[in-house]
Amino acid sequence: RVTGPGVIFLELDGHNVEYELAPGERIVCDTGVVAMMDETCNMDVQVVKGLKNMIFGGEGLMDTVVTGPGKVWLQTMTVSQLARLIIPHIPKQG
Repeated sequence: RVTGPGVIFLELDGHNVEYELAPGERIVCDTGVVAMMDETCNMDVQVVKGLKNMIFGGEGLMDTVVTGPGKVWLQTMTVSQLARLIIPHIPKQG
């Protein structure tokens, strides 16, 4: 939570997508893509339903549900995805 006057620097990966949620409107997404949201939004975590989705979905076992009203910003790349892209380019010691 950020409040008060001043400057804040954020690092968001990939593209940033902003959604304006109406009261009671929900967005369900990967936990790692939620960048920030208005304090009027509510966030909850739920277990992915269905054994096939858990095993073959490739998205993890948990989803994040953000409920409006308010704005929510999603990033299109998670920290783990960014790490997988960078690691092959880091020089090896030795």
